[in-house]
Amino acid sequence: MSDDPREFVFTRYDARHGVAWLAQAYALFRQRRLSWVVLLLAYYILLLLLRAVPLVGPYAMTILKPVFAVGLLAAAWTQERGGTPALRLLFLGFRANLTSLLPIGLFFVAGITAAVFASSLVDGGKLLELMSNAGAMSEEEITTALGDSALQIGMLFSALLSIPVVIATWWAPALVVFQNAGAGRALLTSLRAALANWRPLAIYALAVFFYGAALPALVTGVIALILPAAIAPTIVVALLVPYAIFFAATLHISDYVSYRDVFHAGETLAPLSGPHVGP
Repeated sequence: MSDDPREFVFTRYDARHGVAWLAQAYALFRQRRLSWVVLLLAYYILLLLLRAVPLVGPYAMTILKPVFAVGLLAAAWTQERGGTPALRLLFLGFRANLTSLLPIGLFFVAGITAAVFASSLVDGGKLLELMSNAGAMSEEEITTALGDSALQIGMLFSALLSIPVVIATWWAPALVVFQNAGAGRALLTSLRAALANWRPLAIYALAVFFYGAALPALVTGVIALILPAAIAPTIVVALLVPYAIFFAATLHISDYVSYRDVFHAGETLAPLSGPHVGP
């Protein structure tokens, strides 16, 4: 925690807080399931519509993600103070601090792109080649390519280089909208706070992997073993689609829960007094 009053103060936590963030986020989701499902579906539909724009769609979607993320942060902030998550909040980022939110999206695109291109330093360009030609390759060819040890090293190298980019942008939108930080300061503060809380973040990542990948895979495998092949896929879809929606909502809410825990520890919540959203 910095002693410099000009810097944003944050709190360091032990490892178990990583699971606590998910538990608290799920508790908020459980209180307003329908509102969050509607809000989340609208969020993903908007992202898909952006992605469908020819040529620039994928880039526009990624750049605008922090802007739409503000709406989800505002919904959690509102609910925590006795309000109800509403669709109108999804567009709050376009009305507040847009000039600081867009650079965060640009930083993410540039950072991940640089990390991917850097893979050429260790794999001789094999990852870039695979990404460029994947659309024209068969499933068998892709599987064979992924078995290349050099390519695997390149993917790992890119993933490691991407970590600072991801954690720098994780709390940055919240710092912009709730604490009026500029883009650069928000990115740097998010990075510093995340590094200081690497233990709970590591546990958080492991919990996300377990609930988001390992558990669904286990359930799918068990169903495939005990049910006839004719009905097993239907049962899997019936179980995992709602689960995926609930899990995604919990993840998005955990962005706010972890932010508030790290940057506003111990603060008393004031009830809503008007349409303004912010601490």
